Amino acid sequence: MPKSKRDKVVPLTVTKKKSYDTKKELVSEIQECCDKYAHIFLIEVHNERNNLLKEIRESWKHSRLFLGRNKVMAFSLGRTVETEYKKDLHKLAKALVRKRGLLFTNEKVEDVKDWFKSHKQFCYARSGSIATETVVLPDGPLDFPHSMEPQLRQLGLPTRLKDGVIVLDQEHTVCTAGKVLNTQQAVILKHLGNCMAEFQIELMSHWSNDVFTVLSESNSAMEINEPDSEDDDVIEDVNEN
Repeated sequence: MPKSKRDKVVPLTVTKKKSYDTKKELVSEIQECCDKYAHIFLIEVHNERNNLLKEIRESWKHSRLFLGRNKVMAFSLGRTVETEYKKDLHKLAKALVRKRGLLFTNEKVEDVKDWFKSHKQFCYARSGSIATETVVLPDGPLDFPHSMEPQLRQLGLPTRLKDGVIVLDQEHTVCTAGKVLNTQQAVILKHLGNCMAEFQIELMSHWSNDVFTVLSESNSAMEINEPDSEDDDVIEDVNEN
């Protein structure tokens, strides 16, 4: 039977690329913040969780927090001495890698440090995280609903049902301190209620009045990667305008 011409495959996973105008707006917005706010902090997010980041944004409505599009943000600040928007901003741009971003604020430096130092929250570790402790389950009954027994067995636990109670046939090491967690281990730890990860926003460095200051020892001088061709295009487009 011939295929109908009306039959069309519509991909649902295709996402629209951000336009040059969107990137140009971000460049302008960041440079405006450089003029509006007295302090710029380079921040790094550890164990990112969207709900916790949302709470941080709500608490800092009086300031501006930028996360994502590191290369465009770096271009906004200026990645070299010759192109930096203000003196020494290229040092912030150079360190915009991984889960790092920018916080623009008029709050006092010590108040910012104290606030972020005290706002940490434990959360469930995910696959790829490093185990902070060794967790061992002794053999015997487990305090889980009997309906979870098949799921626990699929996660690698040597379990069985005995008189409606989940029983672990032998001692089982869930994870070892210092080793990377896999997906099964992370799920088991979540079922156990073990919050092994810690959500935190670390202040890496600070800029104010043309003065750059390192705040964290882990903020080593790291060269950012060469921009993608897509970012090259937006940079040229911004320069032309």
